[in-house]
Amino acid sequence: MPKRTLLSLVLAAALAGAAAQAQTLRYASSGDLLTLDPHSQNESLTNMMNGQVYERLVMRDKQLGIAPQLAQSWQQLSPTKWRFKLRPGVKFHDGAAFTADDVVFSVERARQPSSQIANYAAALGEVKKIDDLTVEFTQKAPNPIFLQHLDTVFIMNKAWCEKYKVVRPQSFKDKEETYAATNANGTGPFQAVARTPGVKTSYKRFPGWWGKFDGNLQEAVYHQIANDATRTAALISGEIDFVLDPPPRDVARLRGTSGVKVIDGPENRIIYIGLDQARDSLLYGKSPDGKNPFKDVRVRRAMYQAIDIETIKSKLMNNQSAPTGVVVPSPLASFNDPEIEKRLPYDQAKARALMAEAGYGSGFEVTLDCPNNRYINDEEICVALAAMWDKIGIKVRVNAMPKVTYFPKTEKLDTSLYLFGWGGAITDAETTFTPLYRTRGANGVGEYNRGNFSNDKLDTLAAASSIEGDPAKRKELIKQVFMEMKEQVHYIPLHRQFIPWAARQNVDVVHRADNWLELAWTSVK
Repeated sequence: MPKRTLLSLVLAAALAGAAAQAQTLRYASSGDLLTLDPHSQNESLTNMMNGQVYERLVMRDKQLGIAPQLAQSWQQLSPTKWRFKLRPGVKFHDGAAFTADDVVFSVERARQPSSQIANYAAALGEVKKIDDLTVEFTQKAPNPIFLQHLDTVFIMNKAWCEKYKVVRPQSFKDKEETYAATNANGTGPFQAVARTPGVKTSYKRFPGWWGKFDGNLQEAVYHQIANDATRTAALISGEIDFVLDPPPRDVARLRGTSGVKVIDGPENRIIYIGLDQARDSLLYGKSPDGKNPFKDVRVRRAMYQAIDIETIKSKLMNNQSAPTGVVVPSPLASFNDPEIEKRLPYDQAKARALMAEAGYGSGFEVTLDCPNNRYINDEEICVALAAMWDKIGIKVRVNAMPKVTYFPKTEKLDTSLYLFGWGGAITDAETTFTPLYRTRGANGVGEYNRGNFSNDKLDTLAAASSIEGDPAKRKELIKQVFMEMKEQVHYIPLHRQFIPWAARQNVDVVHRADNWLELAWTSVK
């Protein structure tokens, strides 16, 4: 063989190898997905990563609009009935055909008690198979955001779940180990091929996917890098291609770093404080009278007014946050109403007066449970709050822990005071009201009301807003819900966090406000 031809072959092989390597995305954030079971945990990072493997009947497009996914088309037959034509020729990763049986099974699985999306699945009503590629949903009352609720339920293969004995979702809070928690079989663009919890999860492109790739990725490897400095250093050195959560204090430096770019955007996510308002005494703490101070609205209001939110915004969040006075992920849900969005003023003197009026002038002790790898500066926020509350006599012990420990703890209501975040693609108030604002009950209602408060007025107004079909009447009901929540301070709102993403210059991504990285839209050049 002529030398020139041999050299050409060697160079071609080297270039081909480089191209293949260039189609692998190495990405990271501070936390890890909690489980591969797509119905077990309603946590954004977990949903995002499972969403590369599993699909739903409808999806979010690049602007967060509703678009077809496993459903090819649909029509609303009446105010309480919807019919969907399913996409033909779709295969699960194990080769099984996708049919209406899988839809019916998945919706029913998702509404079981061990599912964290049970309230959304229940809101879909009853689902039945019309034929192999047609399903019909019937509700008892109109659901104003039916399609958005539908966007929360991933479709699993019925036969696969039966084969591996995972016909109900994993009970994460009980530390249950199931096949679906560590293995996956979806219809999505990527397959989960290897997982080491707390270390990395690997994906490869599914060649039999029905859809169209906008990106060029063949593989993706996700790494959990808990330490902020290590995560930033890995990006700068090129060890990692993309970081989902660059530390706010590093963002300015990253903007000026050669080979790195920052992709800006707000996130639909509210960070807030929850308080146990059900127990008669503190589970984790001590008060002079032996009672639970959080049952007194004056104490809750005092803690709110002792928070210097502007200092948290400027000094801790590097202005990468938007303080608000309402617990809801997006201002669109509150209609950008200044009255609803307005915070109680920071006023230490007023806060101390409220504490004295409530009988706690000498303060009390309590433990604040906090994740340390879930939200931007989560542990640091808790430490800052503890210092602020100390000034009104509340001695706070910050109990920070990884989210894999934190979420089961709060799910079991094993807490007196906690920091939490709530967000996602849906901007309507409903998906905050039903899980967060209402009394805990069946079908996931009040599931995330981890303070276990009960307010009859809130329940009545929120339930009515869930089924009101008239937009003007519903808007008024929603406003009343917000104002009652603000009056009673069942939660203490903090801020909506911003999410700038950081990437190597050769990485192209689509930034969405739900902090969702779609691998099928991502390219590495």
